[in-house]
Amino acid sequence: KQIGYLAQTAKLLGIDTPKIACIAPSEQLLPNVVSSTEGALLAKMADRGQLGKVIVDGPLSLDVALYKEVAEHKKVKGSSVAGDPDCLLFPNLESANVFFKSTTHLCGGELAAMVMGTKVPCVLTSRGDSSKTKLYSIALACLAAK
Repeated sequence: KQIGYLAQTAKLLGIDTPKIACIAPSEQLLPNVVSSTEGALLAKMADRGQLGKVIVDGPLSLDVALYKEVAEHKKVKGSSVAGDPDCLLFPNLESANVFFKSTTHLCGGELAAMVMGTKVPCVLTSRGDSSKTKLYSIALACLAAK
């Protein structure tokens, strides 16, 4: 379901075939790490067309997902997602929250957050978010409500 929600959100932003990176601790398949095996499984399902019009790769470490140079240095080959994702799929709420807050507070990023899969779009902000982040979140939810 999460891949479907990411695809829906990407479409709202004009991305017809989103490139989705399944984030895990390593780009190597680690059989004992759930996020690793789930990332590999989702990538295979996407290759077979079972997840709709998406391109999925995983498992990918965050640095490989975000930076093409890192992917090349770590010899990750054949990925159209590594270094150029449209969406990041985190293994759980905790890691997504840490990424979001690190991006906004440590890096000065402005992001939008919304919960998909509910009857109506649900804006997801924190008391500590900037006015811009809150505005972007409301704007994204308005797009989703159409």
